[in-house]
Formats: sequence, C-alpha cells, structure tokens
Amino acid sequence: MTPTAPAHYFSAAVEGVLDEAVLRRILVDLDTDLDRVFGRKGKAFLRGRIGGFNHDAKFRPWIVLVDLDRDAECPPALIVDWLPQPAPLMCFRVAVRELESWLLADTEALAGFLGVRRILIPAAPDQLDDPKQVLVSLGAKARRAEIRRDLVPRPASGRPTGPGYTARMLEFVQDYWRPVVAESNSDSLRRCRKGLLELGTKLL
Repeated sequence: MTPTAPAHYFSAAVEGVLDEAVLRRILVDLDTDLDRVFGRKGKAFLRGRIGGFNHDAKFRPWIVLVDLDRDAECPPALIVDWLPQPAPLMCFRVAVRELESWLLADTEALAGFLGVRRILIPAAPDQLDDPKQVLVSLGAKARRAEIRRDLVPRPASGRPTGPGYTARMLEFVQDYWRPVVAESNSDSLRRCRKGLLELGTKLL
C-alpha cells in the first residue's frame, strides 16, 4: 500500500538536529510534516532571525521550537520577550527546561531503551533543573555498554554528554519515543502538540 501524503506541511526553525527529529516525530501523529527546516545552529541563531520567521508566518504555517533553559521564568515570559505579536500562522513553542524533558516523559519507552528500571526515571520531567544531565546519568546505568559509552562523557573530556549522545538519542526518538504517551507527563509537550493541532485545523 502506498503511504498517504501528510495533510499539511510546515516550515520550521530549531536549535539542533535532535530538535528537528523530535518535531518530525510529533508531526507524524498529527498527519503533518516539515518542508523547510532552518537553524540547527543553536538558540542565538534563532533569536536573531525570529522576526523574519514571523513575517513569513503571515503567509504559510511555521513552528519555532526552543528550550526554555534559564532564559526566562516560564514559557509565556520567553514567548513575550521573543515574539510579542506572533503572526496568525506561527506556532512558537518552548520545551521546559530542555528538549530532553520530553524524552524523559515517555518513561516506559526510555526505560526499555536504556535497560533500566522505570522507577529511576523522574515522573515530572518539566520540573527538572537539568533534564539533559538526568538523561546522561540514566545512560550511565544502561544495560548495554555501547549505550553507556555513547551517552556518558569520558573522564576529563569537559563535555556534558558522551561522543555518541546525539546519534543515540536520534535512534530513541525515531524508533521508540511516543509523543502521545509522553505528553501525559510533560505539560510543555502537551501544549506543543495542542498548538500544532490547532494550527493544522486553521489550514483545513
């Protein structure tokens, strides 16, 4: 059977390749996909170009996805600072505090992927100060040695993650992660999916 084409295509701007993979996975469940992806060069790059993205969102649907990090107390404050007047077809969403909180939110899938007990995975990832570090710490307990080597930084490397962190997380997102399950543990993910669904509805 020939796969059905998505009902809509969005333009997007993201911080990195993992963010793009997460966004694409979310959109699969919403019968939507991306046609143009900008950024992949970090948050500062997106901050300097948000006005241009917003201008284009007067004419075509857009999704801009960034981490909250420590740039504001909450997503609404960051959104107002970056984009006080979003265009009608702009969906600007913020992961709290980092994209990794959304991955941690599918506790069952992550536990199976890492080979760790589910009880070790925090139940409220949006409340974590450093979700990426929590994910790396869980990686240190992974059953498979190759996952531990990929996720955990080498001693004295000075890096926050291991050498294969992004590739291993891409594997998890593409083959295991379930956004529809994860949103029950992450309000920022739920709001992202809701915003994208509402934007898609506008295009009908």
